[in-house]
Amino acid sequence: MTWILFTFLAAFMQSWRNAFQSHLASDVSTAGVTLARFLWASPLAALYLIALYRLHPAELPSFNTAFVKFVIGASVMQIIATALMVKLFKFNNYAVGAGLAKSEALVAAFLGMLFFGTHLTLLGWLGVFIGGIGVFLMSTQGNLRQVSLPTVLLGVSCGSAFALTSLWIREASLASSLPFPFSAAWVLLLVISLQTLIIVSYLIAKDRATLKVLWSKPKIVFLTSLTSCLGSIGWFSAMSLEAVPYVKTLGQIEIFFTMLISIFWLKQKVRIKDGLGLVFVAVAAVLVMWT
Repeated sequence: MTWILFTFLAAFMQSWRNAFQSHLASDVSTAGVTLARFLWASPLAALYLIALYRLHPAELPSFNTAFVKFVIGASVMQIIATALMVKLFKFNNYAVGAGLAKSEALVAAFLGMLFFGTHLTLLGWLGVFIGGIGVFLMSTQGNLRQVSLPTVLLGVSCGSAFALTSLWIREASLASSLPFPFSAAWVLLLVISLQTLIIVSYLIAKDRATLKVLWSKPKIVFLTSLTSCLGSIGWFSAMSLEAVPYVKTLGQIEIFFTMLISIFWLKQKVRIKDGLGLVFVAVAAVLVMWT
């Protein structure tokens, strides 16, 4: 049950990472907030990998074509997913934005069934349906008769991008020649390093002012990177041990951390309907886990 512990670690850290990103989003561009997630994560991931080799020496990996393709695909897709999540934060409040992004678990179940050999029982499909209701509740503005289609599309797009990222990360880990946890640690380091290189290159070419803004906020940027790296260690490790839909559905526990942070740290109000939607998504997570 090691994957369960890693998933809880990931969910807790991701809820804080999202909170820090939400805080940054009020002053920093979307690309800048996205970079804050990766900026310090690369050296932290390298330290984690070095620590693993110091504790349990192992061979170096052999990077085959499949491994490289999955790493590149996951790197690019996670950048897109993170940028979409930042837009969600600006479009709606923090708890609702993060809740909509949790459609990732439901999309992962569909994509896993269609392309990765994952099968859901009738109870599992019930969970998918209930999760859809939860997303619908959170996407409405004034009342249930006023559906915000842009919020729904942005949330589902964000969740879909994260789902593809997760599925490709697992495939990259399985394609490596190393046992766990080295396989997950190498994928983590390579993905984060490539993401950092891509975003820094873009900002140097297009938006150097954003780099200066990030430099002026060292504490919040470091906390964003730290929680992101610890959360990624949890996700990458759990997904190396268990199928993505199961990991992501259990990871819905993040929803409750998100609500607590939103209320007590960000001082934002969560409407009863939004809270009900989050509960529906959590129930969906439990039902899919039972499959």
